[in-house]
Amino acid sequence: MPTRILSVSRRSAGWCLAVALLPLASPASAQQSLDQTWKEIAVILQSPPVDAGGYVRFNFPRKDLAVHVGDVAIPAPFALTAWVGFDGTPDSASAMGDLVVTAAELGPVLAELARQSVEVTAVHNHLAGEEPQITYIHFHLMGPAARTARALDAALRLTGAPRPVMPAGAAAVTIDSGAVFAALGKHGKAAGAMAQVGFVLVTGAVTMHGRPVLPALGYASPINVLQVSANRAVATGDFAVTAGQLPHLLSALAANGVTATAVHHHLVGEEPKIYFVHFWGDAPLADLLRALRAALDATKPA
Repeated sequence: MPTRILSVSRRSAGWCLAVALLPLASPASAQQSLDQTWKEIAVILQSPPVDAGGYVRFNFPRKDLAVHVGDVAIPAPFALTAWVGFDGTPDSASAMGDLVVTAAELGPVLAELARQSVEVTAVHNHLAGEEPQITYIHFHLMGPAARTARALDAALRLTGAPRPVMPAGAAAVTIDSGAVFAALGKHGKAAGAMAQVGFVLVTGAVTMHGRPVLPALGYASPINVLQVSANRAVATGDFAVTAGQLPHLLSALAANGVTATAVHHHLVGEEPKIYFVHFWGDAPLADLLRALRAALDATKPA
């Protein structure tokens, strides 16, 4: 299959937006085929492959970190999962993702990525006011997937990311996921106290260095909602938008009490230019969902 440039989309929650099964295959047989095809890469990265709706993803949740934003403890799936996605085949793949690092890990990891000739496309925050401070390193590499995996393995060894990564067990859903999905207008995924819904807010084709970008990987917009208590929820994620959508989105977030914690790029050389707006909301669940719905509506064409 033709190789496509992958784009980064910070999945602060570390969940894929969709799970696409192989045609006419059962879920079990599809996963078995995926495991066999990407077995070498999984061994190198010490993480199981996940079919992410058009690309193959490997996750590295930072369960070793105890991070707080104010009085809210941040679960690793909510905003602290490093990952890499592969588009293509193990023999020829484009790879992108981001690494989640502490201040002490940042310098050594960047040095190792440079030594491994991994292109770093962005280094920045996603959250604001978190303790300890967390930095996200977005990267890109093309070629045999095993080479990419070995390069990332070398970088991951310089972090405290626990490996091997074990598949997450099913957690009883305690958030009102039905209310989340209804308010945001799309069914998503839920586990424990967290629900996630993903969107693509940019219409039309996006290219990077002249090559098409896969929307689910390159410029999807995940919204992650965490139930903190019976009367409180928080939300984070990022909206990927064009320059024309950006001011309307920022105005809607501010008007509805949601803080834009960062506005920046994840890609290099894309057309049109995509801006990633990370955010933090803290309110009763119903109020928070109304605010997020207003932000989504603000990105629609007039």
